[in-house]
Amino acid sequence: MRKIEQILAEIENCIQSGVFKKLEDDKLEIKDNSHNTTEWREVYKTSCAFLNTNGGLLLIGINEDEKNKTFHIKGFNKENEDKLKTIKNQFKNEKKEALDLEQYFPSFKFFDILGKQVVAIYVEELPEELKYVYYEGIAYERILTGDCKISDNKIKAQHEYKLEIQNAKELQPVINAKLAHLNIDKLNEYIQLLNKEVIVERIKVDLESAKSFLERKGFITKTLEPTILGVLVCGNNIDDILASRSQIDCYVNTGVVVAENKKILKENILKLMEKGINFILQNIQVGISVEAGGTSIPEYPIRLIRESVNNSLAHRDYGINKFININIVPNKHIELRNPGRFKSQLILQDIASKIPMRRIIAGNSKPNNPKLAEVLKVFDKWEGKGLGMSTLTNECLANNIDLPYYKFHSQDELSLFIRNGKLLDDKMESLFKTYASYIEKKLKGEIITQEQKIVLSYFYKSEIENKNERYTILLTRDNNHLDAINSLEEAGLIYKHEISDDLYSVFIIDRELFKKDFNAELRKLFGADFDALNKEGREVLTCIYEYNKYSKQKYPSANIIGNTLWAKSANSNILDGFEAFKRRIRLLVERMVKREIIKKVENKNQYEINESFVKRASLYDNDN
Repeated sequence: MRKIEQILAEIENCIQSGVFKKLEDDKLEIKDNSHNTTEWREVYKTSCAFLNTNGGLLLIGINEDEKNKTFHIKGFNKENEDKLKTIKNQFKNEKKEALDLEQYFPSFKFFDILGKQVVAIYVEELPEELKYVYYEGIAYERILTGDCKISDNKIKAQHEYKLEIQNAKELQPVINAKLAHLNIDKLNEYIQLLNKEVIVERIKVDLESAKSFLERKGFITKTLEPTILGVLVCGNNIDDILASRSQIDCYVNTGVVVAENKKILKENILKLMEKGINFILQNIQVGISVEAGGTSIPEYPIRLIRESVNNSLAHRDYGINKFININIVPNKHIELRNPGRFKSQLILQDIASKIPMRRIIAGNSKPNNPKLAEVLKVFDKWEGKGLGMSTLTNECLANNIDLPYYKFHSQDELSLFIRNGKLLDDKMESLFKTYASYIEKKLKGEIITQEQKIVLSYFYKSEIENKNERYTILLTRDNNHLDAINSLEEAGLIYKHEISDDLYSVFIIDRELFKKDFNAELRKLFGADFDALNKEGREVLTCIYEYNKYSKQKYPSANIIGNTLWAKSANSNILDGFEAFKRRIRLLVERMVKREIIKKVENKNQYEINESFVKRASLYDNDN
């Protein structure tokens, strides 16, 4: 119980040094003497909350005095030892049936601290199929340091989830697999990690002695057939037994066949996770950060890579005999292609709308494979807090990656695309520069902040991807950008899409910012002369029009026009061809001045649309 010993050492150090440190969190509760009935009720409530959430430690006999910033060692009265043994019997299920949860209270242990004894109780998290349990008719959950009543809606959702996982595909027996196909050493490795804080299970001598444990964990059926889960975790010759369910096909797609790298990985799930992560890390670029003293910086955040690969294997549909694909396109994206699909309640879409909407609701921590999730928690491969999508969103909002999206290939296969680059890139900066005056006016004279640019970029790019039949993660007020979202909505720079409801606000961009086509306005001014312009000529005219109408820098130079159009182009990340492009733009500007479609401002090399243009019957050359 090393964790408890570390906590006690910290408390002792705080008392002796006179420095207070708050130690309670979502997995640790420090209780007072607990001599009377009222205080034992608090122990039962916290135990109920730990059972229903992520488990935790109860430390009884110490008062954490936040008001006076100190700890008081009260000690535990051993006359109450019998009460410790009855904690496991205090809880009922939703049918008000009494439960014996002894296996989820594996032990309690006494410790000495500053001449007194305290007791530590370890409470395991319940498996999903047993949640939620009730104490005195109320189901509690652990939120930060508090024990809170679980809402009726959450209880209803959990009931529906339990019905959904009754026939979980991870628990299906594997055809032709025998008990002997499981590896006792791999099983004991799992048990050793289970025991890292407190002894909860004895090491197994052989598979025969492990039968009851294997069945309890879902590794075998009642008839001793290994399940998909059992083989994934501790099977021998796994690729022979599970075929593609335990396989990742990895590619580096350079567009040049000779340079492409392909690797097929077949392993138990833990090694498969690590090998998948390592393949990505070995095949992405690594830069050097001067600011961080020469530290190497991978092209994509390492934590994001780990969580994305782990989540792919944790959430995939194991009823489908297909492998996972990892496809790396250098300088573009990482694609993780999975068997499976999001639950319908996690998808918000309105494809019939004038502004198509395709969003995925983040924050759902309910695993598709709950028994596998229990195993992965033990190995620190899955935290059960919906962190995969949160990390994707947070890294994007931190401008470490471009907007990620999902693509649905069929009813049983989807891809996650993690994109190289930045959310607030040159294209978006160019947009904000072009529309600076318009945006500032909307913000009542305030200059747009970096955070507001980030949020606007997220919504702007989401609309583009949604229109291209790609699904982006719903950005809500809970994504740590509440102030930016509120201020942008108040200014009218974003507003709610008609698909929004009481639970989810789906935001879209002010249509002025999203307008890309000014052909009608320009054709009205210039008539057939506008139609005679080639594609680049129209883009130049549109760029000048936008600056004149929306920017603080109303009159762009040929240099600014060239830079702006290059930033909007597909080649914006490539230097090759930039100077030639700029020369063409300067030539087009000169010809338009000569033709009097645009004019110089006060004889400066800055330009505006010629609102007084006189349409002519004859057209000038299409070379303009």
